[in-house]
Amino acid sequence: MNFLVVDDNRLLNRFLTTYLRGKGHACSSLSDSSKVVSWLDINPCDAIILDIGMPKIDGISLTAQIREKLPLLPIVMFTGLGYDEEAMQSARKAGANGYVSKGLGPSEIYSALMRVLSQTAAPVSQIA
Repeated sequence: MNFLVVDDNRLLNRFLTTYLRGKGHACSSLSDSSKVVSWLDINPCDAIILDIGMPKIDGISLTAQIREKLPLLPIVMFTGLGYDEEAMQSARKAGANGYVSKGLGPSEIYSALMRVLSQTAAPVSQIA
């Protein structure tokens, strides 16, 4: 699988990217949310792990932008807000497939990502 991690926290990006690679996956990361849509135009991926609270473009708005171009791409939102019902509803309304707290740790984020992928018909990079 090929993942994209998007978070303005470079340390967390590096940590999660390293974790996913250790699980045998290809993984890229971006810390600038304004570059994600153009990056996706030339770099297919199977799923995105996307922070909600970022400067420039927040994760909710970015999810809506991604959905316009890639309606089937699985998106898992993650946040330092913990369990926030309003944020969860906003994420789902924008098109996110899953929502997890950063406080859960990489194995729980990974489990959530795998659950989301198991619920989709096929990874986007395998469609077409």
